[in-house]
Amino acid sequence: MLAAGEGRRFGGPKAPHIVDGERLVDRAVRLLREAGCDPVVVVLGAWVGEVPDAEVVVNDGWAEGMGSSLRTGLGALTDHADVDRALVVLVDLVGLTTPAAQRVLESGSDLAAAAYDGRRGHPVLLARTRWADAIAVAHGDRGARDLLASTDVDLVEVGDVATDDDLDVAP
Repeated sequence: MLAAGEGRRFGGPKAPHIVDGERLVDRAVRLLREAGCDPVVVVLGAWVGEVPDAEVVVNDGWAEGMGSSLRTGLGALTDHADVDRALVVLVDLVGLTTPAAQRVLESGSDLAAAAYDGRRGHPVLLARTRWADAIAVAHGDRGARDLLASTDVDLVEVGDVATDDDLDVAP
């Protein structure tokens, strides 16, 4: 889970922000666990705190953008020899649901992305065989966008069980 940003437009880091009585970071960890993700790696940076039920890694280069957080997260997962896929999720996806994450995770693809009425979104599934490619293109705020644009990506429709709503500005 990418949760290292400073949330400039939001007014501060989003990870500790409380929505419906739950921190965004805790909500995302819970959804990922319910979907079957293990381990759950959370990349923090602008805000660093304890995150129960997750492996926290700190991206000291968080100010560079999402790309450095993706590299940090995938780098942490390489230490887990039994992990063959990564489900990349952004901390502020308030419309994400467990069934949507499960559907993408269970797609069987080596490169997949959630689709909302045909529009590509998050989460994104990267097989271990794609991690080096994702790391190579993850710079600035681009994350794996260039990889997803340059190759066939299996779109997994989840618009019937989730929305692509996120938090860009504070409510």
